[in-house]
Amino acid sequence: MSPPRAPALREAVLAMSAAAGALTAHTAWNLRHLRRAPRPPADDPARRARVVVLVPARDEAHRIEPCVRSLLAQDHGHLRILVLDDGSTDGTAALVRDLVDADPRCTVLDGGHEPPPAGWLGKPWACQRLVQAALADAPAGALPVDLLVLLDADVTLAPGAITRIAALMADAGLELASPYPRQLALTPAERLVQPLLQWSWCTTLPLQLAERSPRPSLTAANGQLLAVTPAAYARSGGYAAVRGEVLEDLALARAVKAAGGRVAVTDGTDLATCRMYEGATALVEGYTKSLWSAFGSPAGAAAATTALTGVYVLPAVAALAARDRRTRAVGALGYLAGVTGRVLVARRTGGHSADALAHPASILALDVLTALSVRRHRRGGLAWKGRPVTTSHPRSS
Repeated sequence: MSPPRAPALREAVLAMSAAAGALTAHTAWNLRHLRRAPRPPADDPARRARVVVLVPARDEAHRIEPCVRSLLAQDHGHLRILVLDDGSTDGTAALVRDLVDADPRCTVLDGGHEPPPAGWLGKPWACQRLVQAALADAPAGALPVDLLVLLDADVTLAPGAITRIAALMADAGLELASPYPRQLALTPAERLVQPLLQWSWCTTLPLQLAERSPRPSLTAANGQLLAVTPAAYARSGGYAAVRGEVLEDLALARAVKAAGGRVAVTDGTDLATCRMYEGATALVEGYTKSLWSAFGSPAGAAAATTALTGVYVLPAVAALAARDRRTRAVGALGYLAGVTGRVLVARRTGGHSADALAHPASILALDVLTALSVRRHRRGGLAWKGRPVTTSHPRSS
């Protein structure tokens, strides 16, 4: 196939660069209106909200200590903490029990070593059991629950975070909130890929419209830190309704919205931090377990990665390699538009602004991870922490 003629290439680069510029303008608008959790005054009713924090933990002994210590340091007046040891073999439960040291707010539950029931994936099943314990198996004399907070074991909360989340829910009238933690990225592989998490929804999701719209598809969520009211959870069907979803956080948010609940993704940069994966190997394994599901189908994954590559890689390539000076200039503008969007998000969310210069390489890395995930899913070999990440009756694509 012969290469495209200069006018055709220039038009393609112009279109992709214009799209990059428009998306960056949308990013700036989103960041300007992105919700943050308030700091409630001493007499705020949010301080009296009855909150239960739920932590599923499977083989987390190497990183759960900061999470537990940050929970124990919370000064919220009506707080219970439930940690479910989900079949760990590394001493997670013993470590947590030593850390809580008989703190009456905290209970460590033994999840046993049996596999999840048929049709359930491990994470939804662990969360389901935690919610059941919070709502139905509370200790004698425990108060009713106003708010459930799901927290991953690799998340560290800032002081006062629980009270601020309760205030966020009340002030905004939300029934499910996903305060997105600051993502810690230390190694080169992490810094290449992890910033795309927050950049993606800041760039592509119309946040104000999404919060008002009843459409479940206009939703983003991150299960690292997720708050939901018991009433909305019950109406949605809870984790039982998303039992086979590898992205159970997003699926739960959509289920709550489908049941009439108000849902929002918010800025949790100053509420929590999370180092999601430590190093390249863990990052590849972690993303390939779930990216096959992120776009709905293999065709959706192909369409999304093709669009992202066109908008953010083609202009950069043209800026470097196009023979025509005007095409190179247009490509450079498109590249700078993409970099600018990444910088805006990094500054708001505590990321590394300099990493934005590698944005085209980040998109290509995402392409590779997505293709690898789809391939592994088709071969049926995906697993996480010793468990399969698809059920015996997977959802048709």
